[in-house]
Amino acid sequence: MKDILNNPIFYAVLGGLFFIPFLGGVHLFDWDEINFAEIAREMIVLNSYLETHINYEIFTEKPPLFMWLQAASMHIFGIGDFAARFPNAIVGVLVLPIVFLIGKNLHNARFGFYWAMAWFGSILPHLYFKSGIIDPVFNFFIFLGIYFIIKYTWAKNEKTNAVAQKSIGYYLIFAGIFTGLAVLTKGPVAILISGLVFFVFFVRQKFKLFISVPHIIVYTSSLLAVVLLWASVNYLQHGSKFIVEFTIRQWTMLTTPDAGHGGFPGYHFVVLLIGCFPASIFAIQALIKKDAEATVAQKLMKQWMIILFWVVLILFTLVTTKIVHYSSMAYYPLTYLAALSLYQLEIGQWKLTGFMKFGLWFIGGLAAFVTIALPYFGMHITDFKFLFEADKFAAENINAEINWTGLESVAGFFLLAILVYVLVIKRTNLKLRFAVLFGGMGVWMLLTLIMYIAKVEAISQRAAIEFWEARQGEDCYVTTFDYKSYAHIYYARTQAPSTESEQALHANQIKLLMGEIDKPVYISSKVTSKERFENEIKDAEFLYSKNGFYFYRRMPKE
Repeated sequence: MKDILNNPIFYAVLGGLFFIPFLGGVHLFDWDEINFAEIAREMIVLNSYLETHINYEIFTEKPPLFMWLQAASMHIFGIGDFAARFPNAIVGVLVLPIVFLIGKNLHNARFGFYWAMAWFGSILPHLYFKSGIIDPVFNFFIFLGIYFIIKYTWAKNEKTNAVAQKSIGYYLIFAGIFTGLAVLTKGPVAILISGLVFFVFFVRQKFKLFISVPHIIVYTSSLLAVVLLWASVNYLQHGSKFIVEFTIRQWTMLTTPDAGHGGFPGYHFVVLLIGCFPASIFAIQALIKKDAEATVAQKLMKQWMIILFWVVLILFTLVTTKIVHYSSMAYYPLTYLAALSLYQLEIGQWKLTGFMKFGLWFIGGLAAFVTIALPYFGMHITDFKFLFEADKFAAENINAEINWTGLESVAGFFLLAILVYVLVIKRTNLKLRFAVLFGGMGVWMLLTLIMYIAKVEAISQRAAIEFWEARQGEDCYVTTFDYKSYAHIYYARTQAPSTESEQALHANQIKLLMGEIDKPVYISSKVTSKERFENEIKDAEFLYSKNGFYFYRRMPKE
């Protein structure tokens, strides 16, 4: 068993077994998952891969790398939800063995095991690789870019030179390449995050320059070579439109709440504490305790990871837009710190404190309680309708026909058993208990996804998606009224406009809702906008309503 756990292939297989199955089991979720998948689909439909489109209009919010990966996946598996999520699953398959090897080379195989398991068995880091959002790929490249700079600093330092096994130039070039790939994935925020981390490290080194000017040029040149390879071609073909609009959009997202995604100042602290359970409970100890026996390289690695953690957390606390995955770059340092704590606990240098036990019981118990109680809540939903009186849309959402059996509670009881084994039954060694905790959490998440996620999706959006899926192959226009969505474009599998009149209509919502049309227009509204819709759009035929969504059709005049 020890030989298996010391083999990086084990962690790749583990990731494959848990991250790939059921990727297409539920529809993609609005907005981000469907947004990116639709861009990839339109790349294929238009046979246009250098310029991104949404609803067949130029999309300037994101660079194309992630959508290239999705489009490649769709070429292999066909256009669909599985293909849209597959690239992130592959990143997960890579991350587990990579963090294992980094931990093994810096500390030992046991430490690498803890780092990989902290990733695998923590809630958001695990679910992250089963999504179709852009951040897993983006953060993977940022982390590798920063890690190669760390390796560069080791290679320059006589006390840490043995940890670095390649030349200084090798590390600089690859650091630049990976950071450039991150820029191609999501934009210059990759440079912002990396630059802030480097600056804080520079300050912590008492303003001693840790990278020489010639080496900065090498790093920057390799970064720019990757970015300009695409940007220059895009500029030559399409001019400055993308660069200008992209820059404006990035500034807007950093300085203003985005479409209702505001939040309180401590938002990301709570997200990481609860969302990265149980790794977050152990990471707290490593944030505040010192390891006197650590080597110089290990101390530097911890310093880099703490800097990365706080840079991400503070940066996205200051950013006005609050979205769960914005702080996901912190998963790398947080799981590293958790692994450090787990390792120190096992070898007896640190103690499992009462605070840590309380945190494990409180958050873990809360998660267990929710997954035990939710089936009862679902089967007796009519008794709880008073909770939704203030939100008409939610009140109708819960009318979705869901087949609750009560067996779903098994997942919650399983998690409760894991907590009891780890925290109450103390006859086994800590390594086994920690392995059971994080391995059991991975199983709990798989059970929860199988038993709950389809039900959540059925309540929140499936009625609308089924309506749009029924439009596939029909010669029509599709749009929404008074709410933002990409579902109608993606799930109706809309095709590119083929005539000038279609071009003028297909993305002009006002004309589709109120103007002259040349073929049917299908419209989705929510119950909260029903009255206004029917007052403003008199010629729309009501088709039916379901779970808070109201569906209409406008027909062209004869």
